[in-house]
Amino acid sequence: MTCPLLPVILCGGSGTRLFPLSRESYPKQFLALAGEQTMLQQTAMRLHGFEGDVAVAFSPLLVCNEDHRFLAANQLLEIGIRHADLILEPVARNTAPALALAALHARAGNEDPVMLVMPADHVIRDMDAFHHAVRLGYGLASEGGIVTFGVVPQHPETGYGYIQYRREQANQAFPVEGFTEKPSLALAKQYLAQGNYLWNSGIFMMRPSIWLKALVAGRPDILSCCEGAMQAARCDMDFIRPSAAAFESCPSDSIDYAVMEKLPAHPEWGIPISVVPLQAGWSDVGSWDALWSVLDRDNEGNAVVGDAVQHHGCSGSLFLSSSRLVAGIGLKDVVVVETPDAVLIADKRCTQEVKAVVAQLNQKGNKLASQHRKVHRPWGWYDLIDSGERFQVKRIVVNPGASLSLQMHKYRAEHWVVVKGIAEVTHGDRCFQLQEDESTYIPLGQTHRLSNPGTQPLEIIEIQSGSYLGEDDIVRLDDVYGRVPPVSKAA
Repeated sequence: MTCPLLPVILCGGSGTRLFPLSRESYPKQFLALAGEQTMLQQTAMRLHGFEGDVAVAFSPLLVCNEDHRFLAANQLLEIGIRHADLILEPVARNTAPALALAALHARAGNEDPVMLVMPADHVIRDMDAFHHAVRLGYGLASEGGIVTFGVVPQHPETGYGYIQYRREQANQAFPVEGFTEKPSLALAKQYLAQGNYLWNSGIFMMRPSIWLKALVAGRPDILSCCEGAMQAARCDMDFIRPSAAAFESCPSDSIDYAVMEKLPAHPEWGIPISVVPLQAGWSDVGSWDALWSVLDRDNEGNAVVGDAVQHHGCSGSLFLSSSRLVAGIGLKDVVVVETPDAVLIADKRCTQEVKAVVAQLNQKGNKLASQHRKVHRPWGWYDLIDSGERFQVKRIVVNPGASLSLQMHKYRAEHWVVVKGIAEVTHGDRCFQLQEDESTYIPLGQTHRLSNPGTQPLEIIEIQSGSYLGEDDIVRLDDVYGRVPPVSKAA
């Protein structure tokens, strides 16, 4: 009997390298960068249509940041995945602990499927080639090995790690001899000349029992913390919450450092490691120039996204617009990214330096490093349109059937004007509906709730006024999303 194939999606990531479009609160895996679907959605559907004798789990297993739980769940719902298991990391601890949580959960009930471990923020264009590679790796993984997928290099890239393999004739999977972190340009050129090096894609296959065995040998401290976190885990709606206290004590380490780089030197662990060459249009979209390389381009090599135009001699450039017209004249090999609250202009050769810009913003306490003007919530989203001394204006959209928490504010009052749809308003002891162009006033300290009883999105304009307008001025009294600490930090 064959082992089922379980997609495991690692959905962490801070979103710094694609600033300003990607932010900590809305990183790149939740963006539609290379198609109509978001990168998470594309990853979740990556095994759809997989042919062979292997049974593929209908729903993937996700490990994601607790703050992104509703984003991840809603995006899966949009593509028809309703019962995925979502493990919520209370803090970021890199990929090795994240995979440990997934393996421990997958082993529950004495099951031991083959896990296909995929980052949520990669692009793969050739699904047939990807499925072929997965079929090649499946047999080795089901027999107790660890399989990694190495991308056939197209040029001497210094932004990726490399996998060295031992050539064996008539094989389509090769023994791994070693891993190398991001090399110098001279070393990358040498690797290509040797012909037995592949880019490290960060995609792996193994049984949960094998990953746990590898951690026993290589990082027992990580395994111990994750076991404690999962033993004390609790279920909340569709989410699995490991113990925060246990997981916070876990060391931070990557899959590569914790295990993969050690395996070739430790045959006594009894875990063979192989690499399957992958030629499937892969990219980790780790920078703006990487995104440019996977987008459709015109005859001059320009990629244009959104309401953007390039004119008069532009070449080799990326123009991305989110909210207004962007025009370029006489530009070569540049990146222009426009969002409602920030604009990036960069030489395409320097896009790896975006992380330094984000670090500088964080150092100065600038919230733009982590938050968009448009903020997503489990019930919908809001856009901060304008603000000033003692006031701010928001455009709020509530999804059909959704509602905000029952709450009150200590320092601000609110005016609501319905622009589109029907609003159901709880106002103290009263409950009433507002139609388009109708309004209500919520005085300071008044208990209130906004709901959408309709089948179309509800859109309102909210005007806040008061001595303090921060998002932590919310006292939740009841909440359908389980967010009811005595005082919480977000609407």
